[in-house]
Amino acid sequence: MGRIFQTRKATIFARNDRVSKAFTKIGKEIAIAVKAGGGNPDTNSRLRTAMQNGKGVGMPKDKVEAAIKRALNKDEKNLEEQVYEGYAPNGVALMIECATDNPTRTISNLRVIMSKGGGTIGSQGSVAFTFDRMGVFKVDKTKVNLDDIELDLIDFGAEEIDSDYEDIIIYTPYTEFGKMQKGLESKNIEAKSAELQQIPNNYKEGLSEEQANQVLQLVAKLEDDDDVQQVFHNLK
Repeated sequence: MGRIFQTRKATIFARNDRVSKAFTKIGKEIAIAVKAGGGNPDTNSRLRTAMQNGKGVGMPKDKVEAAIKRALNKDEKNLEEQVYEGYAPNGVALMIECATDNPTRTISNLRVIMSKGGGTIGSQGSVAFTFDRMGVFKVDKTKVNLDDIELDLIDFGAEEIDSDYEDIIIYTPYTEFGKMQKGLESKNIEAKSAELQQIPNNYKEGLSEEQANQVLQLVAKLEDDDDVQQVFHNLK
């Protein structure tokens, strides 16, 4: 019984940790959006997206409102968006997106994490060619019929439309992100999430399980850093 209790406790802790990190990430997205375009989601599409993403991960309304209020405070530090490139072990390319109020601290921390994990920080442009920056929208499959909206999605800029058990997943070129967002809103289709992601255009294949685990362990360590928002890799 004690072992089962410990397992359940560890599972609950891990879930709470994931939720906390998701809320922190959304809070930073909200802060950046507010600093850039104000605190009114009706006139700030980026804030509207961040709030929708918060709703998608179950972020309570009061936490969203508190994040907006903090961002409107003139004494609140501005966050800068920074993208760092590099390699994990075994030649796997990494794109590390950060939101930081101290880039010097951030790059120092990333260098330490990468070094300990067998990776290296690269120069700007060293791996960016391996990825395409794309908009990725997720829509609940239970709320729309893909057959009914597929042509509309193509008109709104969809480059690829996929689905999994829960969601319709829509990929757009970076330049079409805003068009898709407005198009979905015009059809009263609520996206569960709307993000810009780095999608690999080629993959690193043929690694052993041990080698792949080295990469994933490094990615996990990077994601644990407070300044890191997302880590993308091209491991197959």
